[in-house]
Amino acid sequence: MTAGHERKKNVIDSAVDARGVSPQVFRDLMAGVCAPVTVVTTMDGDVPVGATVSSFASLSLTPPLITVAFDRRSRVLAAIRDTGRFGVNLLGQSQAELAVLFATRDADRFGRSEWHSDHGLPRLDGAAGWLDCDLSEAVEGGDHLLLLGHVVGAGRAEYPPLVYAHRMFGTHSHYGERLRPLITDALAALTR
Repeated sequence: MTAGHERKKNVIDSAVDARGVSPQVFRDLMAGVCAPVTVVTTMDGDVPVGATVSSFASLSLTPPLITVAFDRRSRVLAAIRDTGRFGVNLLGQSQAELAVLFATRDADRFGRSEWHSDHGLPRLDGAAGWLDCDLSEAVEGGDHLLLLGHVVGAGRAEYPPLVYAHRMFGTHSHYGERLRPLITDALAALTR
C-alpha cells in the first residue's frame, strides 16, 4: 500500500469516526418520529408482565411478522424469551394514562388496569388492536434486542390509535373525524 493510499484511508476512517451522532441528538431527532403506542405483554410464570413499547412495526405479510424492540435489561424481554410468546396491545386514543402506567417502573401495572387472559396472554381491555405472537427470532441491535413476532391471532376495534411524537401522546389528526358510511348505506350499495 502506498503512503498516499494509506493517508487517504486514514482520512476516510477519521471522517467515518467523526460522523457519529451523540445519543441526545439522536434521541431528540427520533422524538419527532410519530410512533404507535403499544403495551407488550406476556406471562412470567403465573404473573402477568408488560411494558409500553413505541418501537413496533409490521415486517411481513407472508408469513405475518411484526417487530418490537426491548432494552436488554427488560424483565418483560426476559419473560418473552422464556415463554416464546407475547401479546401486542395497540392502544387507543383514550389510553394515554395506560401507556404511562406501563412505562412506570415498579408500578402495579396489572392491578391498576382492566385486562383479561386471551390464549394465555394478558390482553388489555379497550385496546384498539391485539396481536398474539410467537417469538420467531431475537436480533441483536445495540443496547436493544429486536424481536420478530409471528402473528398467530389478531383482533381490532374501531378506535382512533394512540401515537407518540415530540414526547406527547395524540392520535392521527383526523382519524376520529373521518366520514364513515352508515351501515344501511353500505348494505344498500351491495344490493345494487
